[in-house]
Order: sequence, then structure tokens, then C-alpha cells
Amino acid sequence: MMLRLGLYLLVIAILSACSEGDHERARPSNTIATRIDRRHDEQLFKTETPTWQEPKHYPWDHEGAGRHAVITKEYFRCRGSDLNPERVVEQSNGNPLYLHDCGGAERHSLPLRDGTEFVYPILIDLLNHLQVTLDRRVLITVGHRCPQHQKYVDHSPNNPNAKHMIGAQVAFYVEGMEQQPKDIVDAIIDYYKTEPKYEAKTDYTEFKRYDKDTDVRTQPWFNKEIFVKLYQADEGRDSDNRHPYPYISIQVRYDFDSGQPVRYNWNEAHRNFHRW
Repeated sequence: MMLRLGLYLLVIAILSACSEGDHERARPSNTIATRIDRRHDEQLFKTETPTWQEPKHYPWDHEGAGRHAVITKEYFRCRGSDLNPERVVEQSNGNPLYLHDCGGAERHSLPLRDGTEFVYPILIDLLNHLQVTLDRRVLITVGHRCPQHQKYVDHSPNNPNAKHMIGAQVAFYVEGMEQQPKDIVDAIIDYYKTEPKYEAKTDYTEFKRYDKDTDVRTQPWFNKEIFVKLYQADEGRDSDNRHPYPYISIQVRYDFDSGQPVRYNWNEAHRNFHRW
């Protein structure tokens, strides 16, 4: 019994010695403890009182954008998704038509111009103008639609040549003004009266009402450059416009910069964007 106790105490002594030795070896040999003293009135750093500075704008931002994010062409990307279910539509001949959605922005680009993604600038300018002047966020529900998504969403004969497919049409509503769509139309018209480049150009500053049959009850407004429709809460519903609000649609009729009419073109709609 005494022998076992002795061996037990010997093992403990050896282990303790090894632990202390390792601790001594781990301590740096050149460590020097130095006491730092200073007077009670000394300060290490003298700091100035901070003052407010206007944050720098990002490259895609610009002065006068207001408190809402600036709308760029990125907001116009196709909202298709290959997760959407197959749609079966009965045709006039009685045969079913099977429709599948596209993969959206992950599978294809915006329309192209000179090899670069392109949306007609007047649409971007108008939407940013609304955000600044109304101090409300613009919510785009439809920007670009590739032909596959256009057919999946609206297979009716009314929109086979929609300008969404060439980046020349947008649908949207304004947050906080969902029930005031006419005020939004007025703000669009006011843009042409205040923008310097349209000064003295009455075919731009004066809007007329379209008196022919359309898919809306409210007579559309148009000038040389754009065509504006107001869809009421029970009009123009599809999988992109499932919200319960009235909304505005703007089509580009004329390209101010190039001086050319803007018309739907099959090649531009079907072949003028990258697929990946």
C-alpha cells in the first residue's frame, strides 16, 4: 500500500515538473515589463469635433436623385423563371398549347445595341423624374420581356408585338400613390414641359388623347415620343401584374436621340440578346 502511494506521488511530481518546464520554455526570453507613467493632464490624441459630410455618390448615382435608389437598366431585366409551372392553353382549333417560362435574367441579357445591353433612355429618365418630383419609389412590374416570357405571360393576340421585347416599354406603379394614377400621368406630362431639350418643341410638350379602341377604358395619352396607358385595377392582369393596383404603361414611339421611329421588329425581339 505504501509502495503504491509512493509511486503515485512520484508520478504527480514528474508531471508537475514537465508542465512548469514547458511554461518556462513558452515564455519569450526577451520580454521586458515596462511601466508607463503620464501626468493627469496629458492626452494621447487630440480629436476634433466631427462634422457632417455629404456621402459620396456611387458611379451609377447622380446628383438630385432624391432619397430613393436611382433606376438604371438593371431594373428592367426579364422576370421570367424556369420555376414557374407549365401552362396549358386551349387554342381555337381545340388543340392544347403547352407554354414554359424562360429562365429570366440568369439565362439571357437585355436587348442589345452596338453589342451593349440597352433600354431606351427616356424610360429611365422618366421614372427617375417621377421618384424625385413625387418623392415616392417607382416599382417596375414589367421591363424587358424576352419572347418566351412574353408568350408565357400573355398568349393573347393583343400583344404579340409588345415593345417590352425590344426594351421600349415599361409598366409600373408608384408606392404610396397606388390609387392616384392620374397624378402620375400628370407628372409625366409635366416632365416634357420642364425638360430643356424639349423647349419650343410642341410635338413633345403637347399631349393628345388616343380615341381608337384599345385594351383600356381610359383614353391613352401620347406625344411624338411616348404613348401612355392607364390600366385600372381590373385591367391588364397577368403573372407580372398580379398586384391589385392601377398601373401605368409607357411605350416609346420615337427615339429623340437617333431621330427614328421606334417600331417592333422581329429580329430585334428574338435575336438581339445574349443567351447563356
